[in-house]
Amino acid sequence: MQLKIMPKKKRLSAGKVPLILFLCQMISALEVPLDQKLLEDLVQPPTITQQSPKDYIIDPRENIVIQCEAKGKPPPSFSWTRNGTHFDIDKDPLVTMKPGSGTLIINIMSEGKAETYEGVYQCTARNERGAAISNNIVIRPSRSPLWTKEKLEPMILQNGQPLVLPCRPPIGLPPAIIFWMDNSFQRLPQSERVSQGLNGDLYFSNVLPEDTREDYICYARFNHTQTIQQKQPISVKVISVDELNDTLAANLSDTEFYSARSSRERPPTFLTPEGNASHKEELRGNVLSLECIAEGLPTPIIYWIKEDGTLPINRTFYRNFKKTLQITHVSEADSGNYQCIAKNPLGAIHHTISVTVKAAPYWIVAPQNLVLSPGEDGSLICRANGNPKPRISWLTNGVPVEIAPDDPSRKIDGDTIIFSNVQERSSAVYQCNASNEYGYLLANAFVNVLAEPPRILTSANTLYQVIANSPALLDCAFFGSPLPTIEWFKGAKGRALHEDIYVLHENGTLEIPVAQKDSTGTYTCVARNKLGMAKNEVHLEIKDPTRIIKQPEYAIVQRGSTVSFECKVKHDHTLIPTVMWLKDNGELPNDERFTVDKDHLAVTDVDDGDAGTYTCVANTTLDKVSASAVLSVVAPTPTPAPIYDVPNPPIDLELTNQLDKSVQLSWTPGDDNNSPITKFIIEYEDTIHEVGLWHHQAEVPGTQTTAQLMLSPYVNYSFRVTAVNNIGQSLPSKASEQYFTKAAEPDTNPTAVEGLGSEPDNLVITWKPLNGFESNGPGLQYKVSWRQKDGDDEWTSVLVANVSKYIVSGTPTFVPYLIKVQALNNVGFAPEPAEVMGHSGEDLPMVAPGNVQVNVVNNTLAEVHWDPVPLKSIRGHLQGYRIYYWKIQSSSRRDKRHIEKKILTFQGSKTHGMLPGLEPFSHYALNVRVVNGKGEGPASPDRVFHTPEGVPSAPSSLKIVNPSLDSLTLEWDPPSHPNGILTEYTLKYQPINSTHELGPLLDLKIPANKTSWILKNLNFSTRYKFYFYAHTSAGPGSHLTEEAVTTMDAGKEDWRKEIVNGSRSFFGLKGLMPGTAYKVRVGAEGDSDFVSSEDVFETGPAMASRQVDIATQGWFIGLMCAVALLILILLIVCFIRRNKGGKYPVKEKEDAHADPEIQPMKEDDGTFGEYSDAEDHKPLKKGSRTPSDRTVKKEDSDDSLVDYGEGVNGQFNEDGSFIGQYSGKKEKEPAEGNESSEAPSPVNAMNSFV
Repeated sequence: MQLKIMPKKKRLSAGKVPLILFLCQMISALEVPLDQKLLEDLVQPPTITQQSPKDYIIDPRENIVIQCEAKGKPPPSFSWTRNGTHFDIDKDPLVTMKPGSGTLIINIMSEGKAETYEGVYQCTARNERGAAISNNIVIRPSRSPLWTKEKLEPMILQNGQPLVLPCRPPIGLPPAIIFWMDNSFQRLPQSERVSQGLNGDLYFSNVLPEDTREDYICYARFNHTQTIQQKQPISVKVISVDELNDTLAANLSDTEFYSARSSRERPPTFLTPEGNASHKEELRGNVLSLECIAEGLPTPIIYWIKEDGTLPINRTFYRNFKKTLQITHVSEADSGNYQCIAKNPLGAIHHTISVTVKAAPYWIVAPQNLVLSPGEDGSLICRANGNPKPRISWLTNGVPVEIAPDDPSRKIDGDTIIFSNVQERSSAVYQCNASNEYGYLLANAFVNVLAEPPRILTSANTLYQVIANSPALLDCAFFGSPLPTIEWFKGAKGRALHEDIYVLHENGTLEIPVAQKDSTGTYTCVARNKLGMAKNEVHLEIKDPTRIIKQPEYAIVQRGSTVSFECKVKHDHTLIPTVMWLKDNGELPNDERFTVDKDHLAVTDVDDGDAGTYTCVANTTLDKVSASAVLSVVAPTPTPAPIYDVPNPPIDLELTNQLDKSVQLSWTPGDDNNSPITKFIIEYEDTIHEVGLWHHQAEVPGTQTTAQLMLSPYVNYSFRVTAVNNIGQSLPSKASEQYFTKAAEPDTNPTAVEGLGSEPDNLVITWKPLNGFESNGPGLQYKVSWRQKDGDDEWTSVLVANVSKYIVSGTPTFVPYLIKVQALNNVGFAPEPAEVMGHSGEDLPMVAPGNVQVNVVNNTLAEVHWDPVPLKSIRGHLQGYRIYYWKIQSSSRRDKRHIEKKILTFQGSKTHGMLPGLEPFSHYALNVRVVNGKGEGPASPDRVFHTPEGVPSAPSSLKIVNPSLDSLTLEWDPPSHPNGILTEYTLKYQPINSTHELGPLLDLKIPANKTSWILKNLNFSTRYKFYFYAHTSAGPGSHLTEEAVTTMDAGKEDWRKEIVNGSRSFFGLKGLMPGTAYKVRVGAEGDSDFVSSEDVFETGPAMASRQVDIATQGWFIGLMCAVALLILILLIVCFIRRNKGGKYPVKEKEDAHADPEIQPMKEDDGTFGEYSDAEDHKPLKKGSRTPSDRTVKKEDSDDSLVDYGEGVNGQFNEDGSFIGQYSGKKEKEPAEGNESSEAPSPVNAMNSFV
């Protein structure tokens, strides 16, 4: 709907509504100054614009100027009356009228007296449309008469008496202002005890000796004449009663004595007003002043109350130490009884003042100018109130309406004049007079009958600039008769403005309550009435508001330091701001310590006077903003170390330059916390598709605070910014405002498009769908198209949504297809997609590979060859060939066993392959199959092949049993993997002497069918090392190694005996020699008939010492000799110097500092021991840990048998017999035998126990 300005309605008859509505609008319009062109063209009755006040008091020393200004078209002429009769200014040479106005100038400065021109003046302004009159202006000259001469006698009072010093100034015009001073023109001090009344008298509630003085002077100031009149000084002397009786009583008459009352304390009495009650009358709107002054001793205190109500809070004031009550802007509601109460400790007294508020006339509805077109109706209303009720009278063109020419269109009804069917002759100026005994009101209101087409007074193409989010007011000042209606349009297309968004005022102004960026544009105002139409265009620009994005911050600094306040301003780029700094709301001190640059105020060498509030004020032609910070100055303190931290989050994120696919983001960095910001990370959230998920958008350097961001369609963006410095990453900023981009067709098509069949007769088309961010708009779908690659078929297409695959049924098996998938949405299609080749479903291959050949490379490797199958028979993607092979027979045992088949797959189109890891001397079978994506084809015919013999594995076990003095028995199990037919065994052996040196290696061949062998003609008590392996026709296999010891000769050593507690079932043998074979048997004490069978065991080897005996090293012997020689020289020197003999304990020193490298090892626990004196010079034989007689004493070793882990593992049977099992240690090859460990040599004698 179009928005039109219509006049306000009043409750009158339907026929009078248009008239009244038009009147209200025109009154509003005529109150606005009209442009000069309109004033030149428009006929208008006179209007009084300026006049002198009703009661005009003049200065008799200056010329009299009586103002009367008026406007109208044609310009009005002026005339005056004086005291009700015409004032002919041409007859008085002292009176002139100001050209172009009605203002009178009476020249009394050259000659003449002001009193001559006293009187009541009234101005009349007249043109062809009517006459306007001024108020009655009463001219009176100001008067400042002198005091009459009088003789004032001194006043002598007793201490504590009351006193009233009269002023009684002469009556002047206007009344004088009274005040009391002394001869030095110093105001006399006033208090609750001494104060000046409203009548000018000076009141003392009680006098004191300090009130004695001779210069109480009352002054009267007359403001109009700027003169001050002075009363004769009054002398006052305050004395005590004794002084009065002794010095003055005889010399003073009764009349000269002011008072003889006692000076003792007394209750209050009123000095003014008199009596218990009084009356006060005041006019409405004036200030009501009520006064009560009391005397008494002590000085009374005054209180005020209103008997029938409360005193108005905001309009009540107490003056003159609460002796005067003032109520401003009094109204009839303030009438009533007011009571003042005077109180001191001896009593209280009260006085009631009855207040009546009268009222001079005041307007309720003043008449307003009325502009009508011919034939219209209207009215003038004049309503006033007062106390008493004022009388309303009407005048026409300055003449009482009763005697004015008759007008048939006019009807008077009390305070209203009603006009109907007016014509141009009805134009006139009407005066309304409301008067009572306290004054009058006079108002002029014209009735102007015009027929004028609309005119728009606002300048064309006016440019309005408004800050965003502020109201915008577009003027359309207009004029017309009848009253035009106003319509507003925006833009070239004439889009009408609606009331729900805009406000149209009666004066034609269009208001946009909250102007936004999209409010920018051209607006057209159209005014219409029945006589025509007028229009005008204005332009509106919306500017960004000026903001202080980095405000000055509160600072506490030390004296002598430097402080800086930052004030970073952001403004519309078309406006030029000015930044000004204030201190305590005033200008900055004119001090070179204060420096201002673009964004900072710096103060150097701060002192205490610099403390205060500093305000940054940023102004543009359209707005103004400010921000303040307080500076506190403190004493210097030790400077703390700076605190480094991650930055504070950025603030004030703002989006500008908002386009379809880009936007500019700006922000204000937070505090960098003493580590410069290196970069900003910008992230976005899509609140349509992925709420709460933030994505990386961009990174910009740390010096940049804006970024141009590329956007995608149909995304509701929110942005946030994170700052990064060398310490780390700040928290994210608050999210920016949301920006919703318009929908568009998709930019991309789905990816990962494939066509593969799940069955032989279908084609499954799959793709990776677009995400919501990539859809670019609502209604995302996919156009799936396909056709055979090698045919001439047209494309077949379907539209699908919310899926990522489509199945095409009824296709031939494994046929190539061309496929494409295109995205589309409600806006349109994505670009043409690329074609992708796929295949319909595969089926199993139909043909097996042919001409399969096997070539045995060696006993563990074979090579297989085959011919490829035809491509068409594969019926799918060739993935390779698969060989199945398995072992079917053992050549040695001739027992057919089925072994699990093994599979090898060869990728692609290979036609040969190697089969590794075969077993020697075995029969194998294999076949070959072709493989596609569906599975395997048929197998080729089985091909059989066998592998040649290989060397056998080591024998499964080797045991050496039944040792004797010159023989050992060997037992073994055949190899677990003979890898052929065994032909023989080879046994090699060699002795090991006491130094672990290996003897000559002997070789023995043993038939393949043997599993044991007795080796004879060995040396007794000798350790042998054995190497044992099997042979096939391919050669020898791996060997086993064992060691064994022949037994000792029993005739060379007696049996030794140990007594064992009969309750025990085991016993540990100690003191045995390492590496020695022993026989053991168990018998019962005292029972020579019971002796167990013998058993043989061997102790383990001794722990080999890895030390080098440095006592046998040449360098060590030489070093010791040098040390001994040096010590000998020192002894000789000491002997000579001290001239005395003595024995130097060299050996004790050597013993105390023996080199740990040459310490022997104890036999029992392997720790280092000490050399005995007898063996100091007998280094041990390398590897030996036993005495030279090859025996071990019991006290020299307390090891148990199990202490030698590599020797015998011994235990006893339940019958008490000892069981010893030899655990052979595997050694290296014979060629490495010379590198054996340094085990002790075996002894020749056997230790026995009985």
